[in-house]
Amino acid sequence: MVGATGDVGRQVCTQIVERRVLPPTARLQLVGRAGGASGRAVHGLRADLVDAYDEHAPLLDVAHSPEDVTADVIVVAAGLTPPARTGADPDRRVLAATNGAVLAEYADAIARHGSGHEVVVVVTNPVELGVAVMAERLGRHRVLGMGAWLDTLRFRRELAVELGVRRHRVGGFVGGQHGEDAVPLWSTVRVSGLDADERARAVAALRRGRTLDALPAEIAAAKDELARVAADDMGAAFDLIDTWPADLRLVTRPWMTHQSGAKTPAGTASATVDLLEVILDGREIVVAGQVALDGELDGRLDGKLSGPDGAPHRGVLGVPVVLGPGGWTRVLLDDLPDDEARRLAHAADGVGRMVAASTARDDAAGEEPRGSAGDPAPSGDRAPSSRAGAEAAWVATVHGLDQPGTLTALTGVFSTRGVSFDSLATEPVDDDGRAGRIVVTFRATPRRTRALERAVRRLATVRSVAVEPAPGTEFSQGGAAR
Repeated sequence: MVGATGDVGRQVCTQIVERRVLPPTARLQLVGRAGGASGRAVHGLRADLVDAYDEHAPLLDVAHSPEDVTADVIVVAAGLTPPARTGADPDRRVLAATNGAVLAEYADAIARHGSGHEVVVVVTNPVELGVAVMAERLGRHRVLGMGAWLDTLRFRRELAVELGVRRHRVGGFVGGQHGEDAVPLWSTVRVSGLDADERARAVAALRRGRTLDALPAEIAAAKDELARVAADDMGAAFDLIDTWPADLRLVTRPWMTHQSGAKTPAGTASATVDLLEVILDGREIVVAGQVALDGELDGRLDGKLSGPDGAPHRGVLGVPVVLGPGGWTRVLLDDLPDDEARRLAHAADGVGRMVAASTARDDAAGEEPRGSAGDPAPSGDRAPSSRAGAEAAWVATVHGLDQPGTLTALTGVFSTRGVSFDSLATEPVDDDGRAGRIVVTFRATPRRTRALERAVRRLATVRSVAVEPAPGTEFSQGGAAR
């Protein structure tokens, strides 16, 4: 959990433990920044979580630098957050300028030191920039922005309230850009118990004779009206929102929440943990998320090929996708009504401009370009890497505490990364009677072996670990040879 001590990060960690998303043998890494307030606070957060959930909490690990991040699933919620006060309006350019560097630092570190199989869920705003940066380095199918899923849950709630049903009975997705350019995909709305004709009548009533073409102007007018009302009575402003159509409430209610001085960490964390549960449970479920596209929407944005001169559309955009344990696999979106296609095309253009501007700032500063929505990573599961190498035989010597749970934690690190032991042996405890030696042999690529070593070293029950090639293993420039 990168950014573990922020408003959202703390909520994500708490909900992961409280909802028992991870078993006690799994590891939750709390990441802060060395030398800063978060670097100190992660230790306090760890102690607080243990106090509250000791009976079922996973192993809690603390890290202080991007190079120390080691996990199969990584949530990125570090960086500047939008202000929460009356009169404040988040400037996405400021967020992009500040958070872009943070995102690039972590993306580079994961690309260099990770296993090459991590799935990354981006929470940091702008979500679309985070997806572009991470996908360029790690591979687009292993990076998902959670903004569209949060917007989807909000949309379903607004529909459910107006229909008088529970939210779980309502389907439908929100795409586009997280925030004011979110696009409610009315054509995807489904209501349990209603047939096609009944659903069409219900949706028509919910839309109140409007199309999405009018939504941007409605949002601007609504914000002005809410600011005037809230100046005298904040409660009256929220009451006013309740009288508006569902798609307008989708955008204005979170905006008003920030204007009230509050934030939305609980809802954001809940949506994030929903996605984590899908990834970790091994299921495949249709969700909405920001992803780096590579032609999947051609012909469906504004009724034509969306790239320049008929080139395939490439860029980050919120869309419905199939999400599973290895990331997202495909986009699920039928041909769209004209107003939805136009709004998605508008959102795609806005995202493209924002990411391009961020990349231009890096170029002007003489930095390595982070990639852009117009230049996503290859369409494979991960970006190509010359570090991967071939599998080789290794011997790991682990000094672990002589207490219950040490072997379980060690085997958990290997099993969750798909690596089996060829052999395992234990040796007597040291003279002080507190630690023993565990020797395991296994086969893995050099890159995965480095990730395993780092993960084992960070276990609370491990004193030290040394990993060496097995006797008789030789390495060449192209990888390992026997």
